[in-house]
Amino acid sequence: MPIKQFVAALVAALMTAPAMAQVPAQMPPLGAPKPFKLPAIERFSLPNGMAVTLVPYGLSPKSTVVLRVLAGSRTEGEQTWLAQLTAQLMKEGAAGRSSAEIARAAAGMGGDLSVGAGTQSTTLSISTLAEHAPAAVALLGDVAMRPTLPAGDLARVKTDLQRRLTLALSQPGTLADIALYRAIYGNHPYGRLIPSATQLAGYSIDDVKRFYTSQFGARRAHLYIAGRFDVAAVRAAITRSFSTWAAGPPPLVLPPTPAPGPRVLLVDRPGSPQSTLRILFPAQRAGAAGDIPQRVENALLGGAFNSRITTNIRENKGYTYSPGSTVSFEPDDARWVFDADVTTSVTGPALKEVFAEIRRLQATPPGEEEAMGTRRYLAGNFVIRNSTAPALLNTLATRDLLGLPDDWLDRYVPAVLAVTPQQFSEAAAANLPLERLNLVVVGDLKLVEPQLKALPELANVPLQRVTVP
Repeated sequence: MPIKQFVAALVAALMTAPAMAQVPAQMPPLGAPKPFKLPAIERFSLPNGMAVTLVPYGLSPKSTVVLRVLAGSRTEGEQTWLAQLTAQLMKEGAAGRSSAEIARAAAGMGGDLSVGAGTQSTTLSISTLAEHAPAAVALLGDVAMRPTLPAGDLARVKTDLQRRLTLALSQPGTLADIALYRAIYGNHPYGRLIPSATQLAGYSIDDVKRFYTSQFGARRAHLYIAGRFDVAAVRAAITRSFSTWAAGPPPLVLPPTPAPGPRVLLVDRPGSPQSTLRILFPAQRAGAAGDIPQRVENALLGGAFNSRITTNIRENKGYTYSPGSTVSFEPDDARWVFDADVTTSVTGPALKEVFAEIRRLQATPPGEEEAMGTRRYLAGNFVIRNSTAPALLNTLATRDLLGLPDDWLDRYVPAVLAVTPQQFSEAAAANLPLERLNLVVVGDLKLVEPQLKALPELANVPLQRVTVP
């Protein structure tokens, strides 16, 4: 049959097939979320104190190697971003190899090496083809234990960080975060988000080397490997690469003392077409009795895309594009944060709706259908999110950082599915007391401030103007 006739016949057949072209009038019901079962893992420690977790997992012939060292912004004292500067310089050379040679070595394994510093730790990671896992371990060992920290690259790396700083300070969200966390955490590292340009420019190579020497060591390190790999070969590579690392200092214990609310902080941006909002409440610590109900309550209220707050002020009112709330955890702290950018003229109305949704959930438990949908969303998302080796590794590392028990991941899905509608409301009432809120608004205050003064929830809270940074 000629090709044109064949195509014409195929199109005609498809157009006349009624069952294939129709969508069912009623979609089948969703099945119950599958439980999450942590795969078999192997854990051990080297004599110098470095912890190791091996997770044979998945079908893809790749391995992810991650080293987390508890040396981040939390351990840098008042030298803000020194941990970031150190992390960037660690990639510039190690064990006699230049940055280009390190990059070529990683590329030859089918991956690339990254180094970055966060609040709690500096993380070195590389994903490679499975057969190169032992070599990836050795490469990470060189960068972690024998960084050159070349003085000749310091100016260039600082210039890059200066650009990041300038960009960050141009964002109203950054200004809101600076004001909020500075007020709550004061001079604790959690309250120092950015340095001044002068401070950053003043860091020397001696500062970097002093930070590395004083903050890095085996006792603060945990090596994670997930994916497909030869376990015996990887174990040998770990012993060979990391056994000589000095133990170094123990993990730093520096708990914050958050200043309680209520407080309303205002940052003026004359002419701004939008107001940037942040609302913060202290939250249940990870693993506490109220932790799981709080997570589920947050998903229903503001954490999911179809949450109540999103449906209200995005879909129904059109006040904002991407509102949302999260529960963030540290080993010694936890917080619930709502954020949104709303049109200036509806700053007050948007906050009124957020407060109303909080009060509604506190007063009335959700119906079982809504509660079930939220529980299934959170449980299903957890299973899907941990379906790859790198994601599972990150979840394990977070579990260990927060000090959660070994079986916490296996218990998570059943615990989420067991949260009752009444517990949704109890969690909202316990964790979101509006009379003690912390609120930051960044925007055109001549237009915004009168709207805020009209809100009953803020009637007895002084509106404090602050300058950032």
